[in-house]
Amino acid sequence: MKFAVIADVHSNIYALNAALVDIKQRGIERIYCAGDLVGYAPFPNEVIHTIKKANIPTVMGNYDEATAYFKPTCGCDYPNDKAAEIGNQSIAWTKKHTSEESKEFLKTLPSKIEFTEKGKKVLIVHGSPRQINEYLYETSPQEELEEIMSQVDADILICGHTHLPYHKVINEKHLINAGSVGKPKHGDPMGTYVIVDIGQDVQVEIIKFPYDYETTAQAIEDSELPNELAALLRTGGR
Repeated sequence: MKFAVIADVHSNIYALNAALVDIKQRGIERIYCAGDLVGYAPFPNEVIHTIKKANIPTVMGNYDEATAYFKPTCGCDYPNDKAAEIGNQSIAWTKKHTSEESKEFLKTLPSKIEFTEKGKKVLIVHGSPRQINEYLYETSPQEELEEIMSQVDADILICGHTHLPYHKVINEKHLINAGSVGKPKHGDPMGTYVIVDIGQDVQVEIIKFPYDYETTAQAIEDSELPNELAALLRTGGR
C-alpha cells in the first residue's frame, strides 16, 4: 500500500511536473502534499492549477496561509537579516501575483490530513501538529521530538517545512519529512519527495529527482523576485 508525499513546491512548476512524472513512472497512484504550494518562484497559479487538476489532497502551509490571507510575513525562521529581506520581497511578490481564484483555493486547504492504512493511523501536517510554521528537523532535540510524538494520535506523522527529508522512528512511531519538491536545501538542485509503504512494517524511500531547474532559475531572474533565489535554486542551498 504505497503512496507518495510531496511538500514545499514553492511555485516551481517545472519541479512539480517532473515530480509527478517520476511518481507515475514508479506506479504510485496516491499522492498527498504537505503544503507550501506558493512562494519563491514565479509560477504560483500554475502550481495551484496543477494540484487542483490532479486532485492531490493538500494541507495548508505557512506560505499558503500568508498569501491567502495577505499576511505581512510568511512566518519563516530566517538565519539572518539578508535572508529575511529576500523572504519579505518574495512574499510581497507572491501576494501580488497570485490570482484571487488561487487565493480562494489556498483558503480551503485544511491544517491536517488524517487517514488509516493497514491499521496504521497517518497524520500529515505542514510544520508540526502544534504549529503550522514549527520546524521539525532530524537534528531537533530528541526530547522535543519525543514529546511531540507522544502527543500525536497517529502511528505515522508526515510533515514538510524544513525542506530536508528524513525518516526517524521514535518510540515505535514514525516521523517522516518529505523534503522539498521545488526549493531544496540539501545541497544540490534535485527535488525530493517520499514514498511510504505500509505493510507489516513501515518502509520509507526518499526520492531525489532531476528537473530543469535552470529554466526556473532564469524565470526568477526575469521576474521582480530577488535574483538570490535563483542562485539558491541552482545550488540547493538556503
